[in-house]
Amino acid sequence: MEMIFPYIEQNWPNLVAVFGGHVWLLIVMVILTATLVIDLVTRTLIRKTHYLLARKKKHVLDAFVDGSISPVSFFIWVNGSVLALSSILTTFQLGLTLMDYVESTKSSVLILALGWYVIRVVNRLEGELKLYARHDEHLDEVTVEALVKIIKLTAFVITGLIILSAFHVNLTGLLAFGGMGGVAVGFAAKDLLGNIFGGLMIYMDKPFVVGEWIRSPNQELEGTVEKIGWRMTIVRTFDKRPLYIPNGTFSNISIENPSRMSNRRIKEIVGVRYNDVHRVKAISDGIREMLKNHPEIDTNQTLIVNFLEFSASSLNLLVYTFTKTTDWVTFHHIKEDVLLKIAQVIEDNGGEIAFPTRTLHLAEPLEFQSVQQTAP
Repeated sequence: MEMIFPYIEQNWPNLVAVFGGHVWLLIVMVILTATLVIDLVTRTLIRKTHYLLARKKKHVLDAFVDGSISPVSFFIWVNGSVLALSSILTTFQLGLTLMDYVESTKSSVLILALGWYVIRVVNRLEGELKLYARHDEHLDEVTVEALVKIIKLTAFVITGLIILSAFHVNLTGLLAFGGMGGVAVGFAAKDLLGNIFGGLMIYMDKPFVVGEWIRSPNQELEGTVEKIGWRMTIVRTFDKRPLYIPNGTFSNISIENPSRMSNRRIKEIVGVRYNDVHRVKAISDGIREMLKNHPEIDTNQTLIVNFLEFSASSLNLLVYTFTKTTDWVTFHHIKEDVLLKIAQVIEDNGGEIAFPTRTLHLAEPLEFQSVQQTAP
């Protein structure tokens, strides 16, 4: 479109002679019409390429094509509008100062459109990279989200600095002011900065990712991670309430991640009657053998079944083992099955599970009589 101006300058007298004083209106209409045609043609070509790549399932390449539609259209229309405005200013001789601002705007349009294009492409690639991360052990969704945010922030800052430079803003003075002001802002917003750096540490160290179950022994914090932001993390508690936690908090508390456990533990104290003291050895051996043969018990982990202690009203056995699964619901089904089989082993050996009892000794003048009273 910029080739229009040399032609207009060469043929200006003829245009004025033909169209009179309204020649500027003709020029503006020609420029805007050419802008519309170029925009329609460009959009059509980009959309056809987008549909072709989508059918072939080349999603990564399609992200670069589909992300260009709006930025390219924006670039075309802003350039066309600037050319039309420049022709009006030239025709009516409205001054060079305004023309300088128009030219500065024109020179920064490409940078603005490029920054917008980068952000749109990154948004489209984010979903594809997250899908890829689910099947790659070296990449995870949290890392992808962090990279996306860093690229967006970088594109925004660079675009803003270049546009300010195009409008003749002194960047050296601006950066110097930012350096001095940054100290004051740092003191005033130390909590905000602490939360931002806390979020950065979460992205880098990855103590947890979205979808994992976390809890803190230091605070009443337990639930599933829903979102990790720059300033705060959202955890959905097990009673379905959202919990908003500033990221700086995680640098001061301990975090436990049960989602990454390798096994779940069964630890139970089983009591039998004192009358079954001669059966304790057989019962513990039977429980141990049952656990070794149980398909859901991980025999590679610690497995303990032993007589533990003489309790007030029972002989206690320690049952200590680990399941293969880490799923919470499945674990309880397995634990239920193990406990019922322990009860069956005790019954098969002629024993009974103990319950609390109390023995009272009543003293009489000449002799003592023992009365055993059983209370549930």
